Amino acid sequence: MEQSSHHHGPGSRGWKALLSLLPQLLVAGILVQTLFFKFTGAEESIYIFQTLGVEPWGRIGSGVVEMIAAMLILIPRTVALGAILALATMVGAVGAHLSRLGVVVKEDGGLLFGLALTVLTGSLALLIIHGRQIPWLGRRPGTVGNHPSRIPA
Repeated sequence: MEQSSHHHGPGSRGWKALLSLLPQLLVAGILVQTLFFKFTGAEESIYIFQTLGVEPWGRIGSGVVEMIAAMLILIPRTVALGAILALATMVGAVGAHLSRLGVVVKEDGGLLFGLALTVLTGSLALLIIHGRQIPWLGRRPGTVGNHPSRIPA
């Protein structure tokens, strides 16, 4: 039986999975690692969310969203959805750093800002690789689902 993919050769699915693996593990790993600090009320996390005026609910809420994003990113069928959640959260984090927190938070040398940029970049890469999983993102004009649209004669 011939394996087919939309516009690619038979081996393209394997390369896509391999290409996707590093950003999936990197993004999910960073998100999961930072959950410990958010959920245990680490001093830096409390400081950040107090500065933003949303402690404790912003800290806990963003932690829950990031936990869901990490799980979705690790499931092949939901990588793009997880990437969108992670991307949205990191746009907020980067915005908070640039507007209220500063690049360096509590003498961290810019580590948290760098991690946010890494997750943002990795999420963008995952969206590029897996964008077809999102119906409104993966469609090309003149297509319905995965098939060219046909106008009845």
